[in-house]
Amino acid sequence: MTAPQAINEPGLTIAYNPGTGEEIGHIPNTDLTRLPEMFSHARAAQKIWARRSFKERAHALRLMRDYIVENAEELTEIVSKSNGKTRVDALATEVLPCTLACDWYGKHAEKALQEKKLPIDSLLFINKRTVIQRKPVGVVGIISPWNYPLSIPFGEVIMGLMAGNAIILKVAAATPLVGEAIEKIITAGNLPKGLFQQIVGSGGAVSRAFFAHGIDKIFFTGSVAVGKQLMEQAAKTLTPLSLELGGNDPMLVFEDADLERATNGALWAGFQNAGQSCGGVERVYVHESVYDPFMALMKSKTEALRHGMGQQFDVDIGSLTTLGQLNTVKQHLEEALSKGAEIVAQSKAVGAQDGFFHPATLLANTNNDMLIIKEETFGPVIPVMKFATEEEAIAQANESDLALTSSIWTKDLARGRRIAAELESGVTTINDHLYTHGLSEMPWGGWKHSGLGRTHGHEGLQEMTHVKAVNWDILPVKRNLWWYPFDETTYNTLLNAQRMMYPRDAKEFVGSALGAAPQMVKKMFTKWKHK
Repeated sequence: MTAPQAINEPGLTIAYNPGTGEEIGHIPNTDLTRLPEMFSHARAAQKIWARRSFKERAHALRLMRDYIVENAEELTEIVSKSNGKTRVDALATEVLPCTLACDWYGKHAEKALQEKKLPIDSLLFINKRTVIQRKPVGVVGIISPWNYPLSIPFGEVIMGLMAGNAIILKVAAATPLVGEAIEKIITAGNLPKGLFQQIVGSGGAVSRAFFAHGIDKIFFTGSVAVGKQLMEQAAKTLTPLSLELGGNDPMLVFEDADLERATNGALWAGFQNAGQSCGGVERVYVHESVYDPFMALMKSKTEALRHGMGQQFDVDIGSLTTLGQLNTVKQHLEEALSKGAEIVAQSKAVGAQDGFFHPATLLANTNNDMLIIKEETFGPVIPVMKFATEEEAIAQANESDLALTSSIWTKDLARGRRIAAELESGVTTINDHLYTHGLSEMPWGGWKHSGLGRTHGHEGLQEMTHVKAVNWDILPVKRNLWWYPFDETTYNTLLNAQRMMYPRDAKEFVGSALGAAPQMVKKMFTKWKHK
């Protein structure tokens, strides 16, 4: 039996458990002709919300946090059944990060977004003062993925709310029940009506509707191909985007690494969520001197893993979420095997395998000509290769057009930080991998085709705002030096002012100051006697 996927019927999205094929619920599709009304309500609510203090916004987040804690088991079950991941995985990587996010953004958003004074650098502008303000962008559209259907969109929702925005969320079609769960969490915050709204339906239709109705910014997490399509659409209206588009993330294991920790980390970051993590381990490079013991540990531990239905506690890895993703994993694996790759170990199946299951798979004899190395496989397959020198490891790690995360495994922290500076990725961890997405304070995003912009942390909050500079005079001058009328005195005064600021010696400074200062004062503090 092959499990069906969530499908759109006329007026309805039906959700299925990807591990069993059973229908688990259905959600009415949003009538997109209501978009003008939804936007109108969002803009009205946003004006009210933007006037609320950070303390009031933080209170709403505390109510949401309390709801999540109280309903953690229900939320865990919804995520597990919708996405296919195990309950432990759903709790650890989806529900818990949401509680942490409510706490962190509630405490730190004000500091990240508060007005900041801009120092005046030049004597020429000594009378000027400037502050930088962060203003909400307005109505933010969030288009979220199915691999982390709760934690990814929820974190972005509360970033947007703390920055003073209204939010319209489009959840992945494969996991519509998680969107309904998010709506319940947000409702617990007692927000102004219309401030948060959700859309259910076709992703392409929704994105086109967003642009057509003047969305102020879109945050998208998904594939490179769709990200490029959004950029093309956004160009027509100059709508700003934040894009997180996946990774092909390398793990570098050096000769002095703690192999017990390194193998444990590789297994978790490579197989967690059935490998469907954009920041997970996709390719492993191991120093030739420790390759054999590393592979021996990986083999025994991979064979000890169990894959199957994730609602109980007798498995480690659940199902993939979509049939399309399962087919991609199979295609990449078959292509690698046809080119000489070797399966070293696989996990054990537990129970019925009626859904989109794939064993955790350890590969050897892989190379850079294989799809499993060149592209993002996004499944429970870990290919391992050797390297001889540090330079070779860095070069191979950087040989990708995706650059989201990377990791370095060494007991020498100074060496690890030095190598980290040379790796082309938005995030590099030393002796760990993948977990940083759960750190609310740490910016998340990549280089190259991995996307644009950042979420999480101060940088993520700032992505939810416009930058506004406000400038004024501290003394009541009548005119700036460079204002009308123009004459030879104005010209000479400007020359003297420049030489005064950047003199070749003390004599030039004194002479220029004596030449500039009286004329500056005269022009700035006297009326223009025009005819």
